[in-house]
Amino acid sequence: MALIKCPECGKEFSELSDKCPNCGRSNQVPTQNPIGVKIEVKKGVWSTGRLVIGILSILLFFVISFQSCAAGISNSLEDNGSNSGSLGFGLAVFVLIAGIIGICVRNSGSRGGAIASTIFYWLGAILTIGTGDTYPDLPIWGVISFVFGLVFLIAGIKTKKS
Repeated sequence: MALIKCPECGKEFSELSDKCPNCGRSNQVPTQNPIGVKIEVKKGVWSTGRLVIGILSILLFFVISFQSCAAGISNSLEDNGSNSGSLGFGLAVFVLIAGIIGICVRNSGSRGGAIASTIFYWLGAILTIGTGDTYPDLPIWGVISFVFGLVFLIAGIKTKKS
């Protein structure tokens, strides 16, 4: 941390300070940010959207898991050879993982978290292709997962690095 001289009053103060403690003039000097100094990230619409979708994803995990278990038990009792219950549980796990990642990295300036969430949402959606014979809600959950992934992809593209 270095000291800089205020151009207004001539007193020295820390380069990390927002303004001169003596006269109040703002620090216009761009500085390097040392390790350990917190960077404030502006929150926007995409951050809020990712938070909401992340929370919805966690809630959907429980709904889809419950339905998948019921479909799996039904498939076993009927001995119909359908695997829609297992595929539904796989979708639920992918949605849960994507939602947790989305919540954790929603304010990050990086695009990696948004892309990772998109991949997990879309992997879950792929599981639902051609299903729905014994679990008719599964394709609907797959479409919702695809849309969530699309929102995260757009958010990743729109994210500006600070």
